Amino acid sequence: MRFKVSLLQKTRQTFQAVQRLQSTATTAAQQYTWADPARRHYKFWNRETDVTGQYSYLIGISPESLQREARIVALGSDEADEALHQGPLPLGASLLGVGTTVEELQQNVDKTSPNVLFVSPNCPHAATVLPQVLQAFPSIEWVHCRSAGIDFIESEELVQLYTHRLQSPKPLQITNAKGQFSSSLAEYALMACAYFAKNLPLLLQKQQERSWHKYNVEELRHKTMGIVGYGDIGRAVAKLATVYGMRVIALRRHPFLSRDDPYCNVVYGRDQESLHQLMRESDYIVCSAPSTVETRGMVSAEAFQHMKPNAVFINLGRGPVIDETALQNALREGKLKGAALDVFVEEPLSTDSPWWDTPHVLISPHNMDQTATFMHEATEFFLRENLPRFLCGEDLLNPVDPVLGY
Repeated sequence: MRFKVSLLQKTRQTFQAVQRLQSTATTAAQQYTWADPARRHYKFWNRETDVTGQYSYLIGISPESLQREARIVALGSDEADEALHQGPLPLGASLLGVGTTVEELQQNVDKTSPNVLFVSPNCPHAATVLPQVLQAFPSIEWVHCRSAGIDFIESEELVQLYTHRLQSPKPLQITNAKGQFSSSLAEYALMACAYFAKNLPLLLQKQQERSWHKYNVEELRHKTMGIVGYGDIGRAVAKLATVYGMRVIALRRHPFLSRDDPYCNVVYGRDQESLHQLMRESDYIVCSAPSTVETRGMVSAEAFQHMKPNAVFINLGRGPVIDETALQNALREGKLKGAALDVFVEEPLSTDSPWWDTPHVLISPHNMDQTATFMHEATEFFLRENLPRFLCGEDLLNPVDPVLGY
């Protein structure tokens, strides 16, 4: 259902509805004007989403602000991508076709050359198909990944294409949906901390036994949380941790980016000695680092040896960042209080995976960001934020470098 402001709408109910929509749109426009005065030419209109029952605001573009067209093809297709089909797309944008292979896209796309590629993380063999699509459609200027990480598209071929295009008049731009999943993952991290601090396994066991058994619990207040990988997810975790009264320290590639960060007491650089120092200081360690050439295996057996005997390790970034065997050994030998893992080197876990028999571990199937609307919201980010920027010739949000892996 769409509301359109019209003088013919004379009923009181409709008039009030229009007033509410105008007020919300004006507020949103004012927020954008305050954040970026150059974007005053953007207009807001309303459309209803089927998923949440709430209203979301898409940005329209005035004709005089249009710098180029966006001719979009989508690699991969699922229900979350329906927003691309449903529209309304901003002025100057059109969807040419959807497919999971080069052949499917070539069948669906007419002679009009696409310049935008939208990539779903559930596209089969995306790492292989993406370079093929870029070679088949050299007109593509921008690739947007509907995910926070880009490890699912990593390949040497992509790095070569990207590097080669850096020298061209129109370098290839790659962006992702970073930040769209941070809130839910931050909640998971603090839930995992509380799971061990309050000894929920014992609590549930005694409840099952109908036993009124009192025991001491720990507070999160005054504990130290160490965050390995202080990007959007790590910062969201830190923000929640400070609410609990925790001291937060972090490790990231470029510490200067977090200078004067209100949620973090200390930010270390990404070297082994700094990592070991963070492990020694922390009661709870949250790993939210992406999987890259530099980070794979970064949390090694040696790093785990620096953890406190009663510490908890939480991984919500990527499985290959840690030495899983070393963590399993530390848990079996009672050197740690526990671990909470949402990501693994091999997913899904096989039924004979040693993780199922590892003590003091909380396992989740890489779904702690999987809300009812998470993929739809990631698609909306593309439509609402970056697509208008592309059309108006502005810098895109969330640029990523496939050479670095993030």
